[in-house]
Amino acid sequence: MKGIKSNSVLTKQKKINMKSNIQTGIRAGAIALLTAAGLVLVGCGKSSTGSDAQASNSAPAKRTPIANIGSDTMVNLAAAWAEAYGAVDKTVLIEVNGGGSGVGIKGLLNGTAELANSSRHIEEKETAELKAKRNLEAKEFVVGFDALSVYVHKDNPINEISMEQLGEIYRADGKITKWTELGVSSIQGGKGDEIIRVSRQNNSGTYEYFKEAVVGKKNEFKLGSLDMNGSKDVVELVGKTPNAIGYSGMGYANPTVKMLKVSKKKGEPAVGPSIATTHDKSYPIARPMFFYTAGDPAPHVKRYIDWVMSDSGQKIVEQTGYVPLPK
Repeated sequence: MKGIKSNSVLTKQKKINMKSNIQTGIRAGAIALLTAAGLVLVGCGKSSTGSDAQASNSAPAKRTPIANIGSDTMVNLAAAWAEAYGAVDKTVLIEVNGGGSGVGIKGLLNGTAELANSSRHIEEKETAELKAKRNLEAKEFVVGFDALSVYVHKDNPINEISMEQLGEIYRADGKITKWTELGVSSIQGGKGDEIIRVSRQNNSGTYEYFKEAVVGKKNEFKLGSLDMNGSKDVVELVGKTPNAIGYSGMGYANPTVKMLKVSKKKGEPAVGPSIATTHDKSYPIARPMFFYTAGDPAPHVKRYIDWVMSDSGQKIVEQTGYVPLPK
């Protein structure tokens, strides 16, 4: 509508035109309101073409959580499994946490975990406690292997070591405390000759396995080691410490460290950690990795376990630096 000049007198024709314009505007507004009302009515209806129905169809379905707790050796692998499985089965959500094998098994005992990751066998006292607390038997699933690796700084000239020598380094009554006792005269960037021992805390399955395989079940670790919370922490510290030696999962190797070949006895051929040497059992400190459940797993948990043990799940084991199940 055109503007009206101040103090001017509207002619009769102008009044008629104005009235016509107003009526046209009212009719257009009414049509717009009716159209909007029609759309709202359609949207509120049950038709599959309505906006609410479309929103309902696009809304993500609620996922059933699976608490997966335990081994720090396995935590990166478990996270990779969980992420990949999220695209396979959209009805579940795998919640991964570390803390150590003992923490995972304790989660089964108190009912806070559906799946425990463990880099060691469950102990008799733990199975007895599970039976006493929940009247359930522990179910074991081997989901891969780890060639437990011995790490030194990348600039350390040593390339191999025997199981006996490792025992002498880590055991409480062990006699080896200096690198010169292993034939290493100097290490670039090193300070002195002392061997700095890096280990794990005693709630770790890696700690338990190394104690059993290297230190000896009836022996104790030598005091004064640097005991780390996680597998990654061990490797990172060794990579920053030229005089250090440590043990951790094969999957945690990085350019700052070197994995040593290991012989069963001094003088015998030393073997490096690998898929082949784990499968043929020539590498002396390889071990299985486990899932444990309290009783038979629920169907949605069993589907996940089956997928982990399938070709798809085992491919991820290899991609993350661990050893897949033999075919």
